[in-house]
Amino acid sequence: MDKDTKKQPGDLYSTSLSMRHYRILSDFIYNEVGIKLPPTKKIMLEARIRKRLKILSMSSFGEYCEYIFSPHGVETELIHMIDVITTNKTDFFREPVHFDYLTQIAIPELLNSSVHDMKRKIKLWSAGCSTGEEPYTLAIVLSEFKEKKSEFNFTILATDISTEVLQKAAKGIYDMEKVEGIPVILKHKYLMKNKDKNKKFVRVVPELRTIINFRRLNLMDSDFGIKEQLDIIFCRNVIIYFDRVTQERLLNKFYRQLNFGGYLFMGHSETLHGLNVPLVQVAPTVYRKLE
Repeated sequence: MDKDTKKQPGDLYSTSLSMRHYRILSDFIYNEVGIKLPPTKKIMLEARIRKRLKILSMSSFGEYCEYIFSPHGVETELIHMIDVITTNKTDFFREPVHFDYLTQIAIPELLNSSVHDMKRKIKLWSAGCSTGEEPYTLAIVLSEFKEKKSEFNFTILATDISTEVLQKAAKGIYDMEKVEGIPVILKHKYLMKNKDKNKKFVRVVPELRTIINFRRLNLMDSDFGIKEQLDIIFCRNVIIYFDRVTQERLLNKFYRQLNFGGYLFMGHSETLHGLNVPLVQVAPTVYRKLE
């Protein structure tokens, strides 16, 4: 047990999150997944961890802290704790200008590049894919692009640290209101309605589900474990949860993972300004690895 988690009077009986336990948990979360939780997030952290106390039939946060640092807790509970504290907000065709830029400029530029072999598939990565709306949007727009340029081929890797959202993403099942952002013609083409009209959900067609490789990945790992260089990385509205040191370290890892000429797409509120990362801005929140 870490010395900071040793019992103090009343710790194991506290039904609220003490500042000491808040610091222990927030430091642990930062070291494991890079998410910075300032004191203003203490109430949020308490509410989310309380869900785990209920599931584990624990009566206090002190008991939970003892458990999370035990060998069994690290092995079995860490992944569940990450699931409850991470934010997974996403939509189909979110920030649509990115998908226009992708098909009108980025993909044609890559295909016309002197270093690109037309037989080679363009490799994309949706980093922090949540419940799958982003990678499925990529699959839709690139499938449409392929209809006009048959020799074009692509693969999509979609990763997240949360196993819970990855399981939902792999199934490709969504409530009707979740797919409202998809143009009607594409809904008919790429989504299947339930045969039971009383069940208001749809499923992504198998042709798209087989294109995407969903897997768990922690962006804080020293090595992403991705053996091949990539052409395009979508990492949008993810780094806003990291401090600047973590942002710079992660973005430089993205740089090394990209092929020359490759693109990084970031969220509308994210920027490389002030960070020592050798990517060149080519459009708002779009960056490129240039020689």
